Amino acid sequence: MQGVCIVPNWQKANCLAVVNKIKSFFERCGVKVFVVPEKEPLIFCPSPMLSLKKSIKDVDVILVVGGDGTILRVARETAESAVPILGINLGQKGFLAELEVEHLEESLLKLIEGNYIVKKRMMVKGTVHRNGKDVCSFLALNDITVSKGPFSRIVRLDTYINDDYLESYPGDGIIIASPTGSTGYSLSAGGPIVNPSLEVIIITPICPHLLHHRSVIVDKSDTVSIHVSTDRAEIFLTVDGQEGFKLMDKDVVRVRKANEKTGLVTFPGHNFYKLLQQKL
Repeated sequence: MQGVCIVPNWQKANCLAVVNKIKSFFERCGVKVFVVPEKEPLIFCPSPMLSLKKSIKDVDVILVVGGDGTILRVARETAESAVPILGINLGQKGFLAELEVEHLEESLLKLIEGNYIVKKRMMVKGTVHRNGKDVCSFLALNDITVSKGPFSRIVRLDTYINDDYLESYPGDGIIIASPTGSTGYSLSAGGPIVNPSLEVIIITPICPHLLHHRSVIVDKSDTVSIHVSTDRAEIFLTVDGQEGFKLMDKDVVRVRKANEKTGLVTFPGHNFYKLLQQKL
C-alpha cells in the first residue's frame, strides 16, 4: 500500500483523536498519508473536496472519518475514480461505515495486509429536462428525491417507467433510491430493504394521498421519469439529502442507473444481514 487519504468530518466529537491515531498507524507502516485540512468542515465547505480530488491519484484507499452523510458526499465527489472508500463511524446508524472506533487498529492492520474486499455499489444519475434540453444532472449513491417545499400544498407527480405510465402520485413527493439507499430515506417512507449487492431502482412515494400505495422496484436498465406539473407549489430535487435544485412547471426528472459506481471496503466476516440485525 502506497498511500491513504483521510477525509474527516471535523464537527464530529473525538474526530481529531481518531484522525491522529490513523495517521500515526500508517506513518509507522511507511504509508503516505494525506489529511483533508482541519477547520474546513466537509459538510459545509466545498474547498476540501478540491484538495481531495487532487490527492486521490496517489492513494489506494480513502478513509472517511465521520458518518454516512460524509461518506455519501465523498462518494459523489470521487465517483469518477477507482479509489475505494473505507468508512469509520463517528455517527449514529452508520450503514455505510464499515468500522467502529473500538475495532480501528485491528482493521487497519487487515487493510495493510490486503485482507479486505472492495464491494461495488450501484449509483443513480438524475437529469432535469427543461424546455427541450437537459439543464443539469446529479449523481447519487443513496437516492434522488422530488418533493414539495416546506410550505407547499400536496404535489402531483406523474411517473413513467421508460415510456410506460406508472402512476400519478399526489402527496409530498417521490424517492428514487438505489439498493444502498433502501435503508435510508426510502425505508423511513415505507420502502423495502434491498440487498445492496443487487442492481435495481426503488420508487417510493412520500406520504401519498392514496388508499393504495406501494413501492415499486424496477430493473437497472429502466429509466424512471417524473413529470412535474405545478402552478402553485414549490418543488425541489434533492440528492442524497445534501444537494438541492429547484424545479419548475413542466420539468421532467429522469433517473437511471449511473455508469459510475462506488467501491466500499469491507472485511471478511462482515455482511449486510448481520449489519441489519445490529442497526435495526
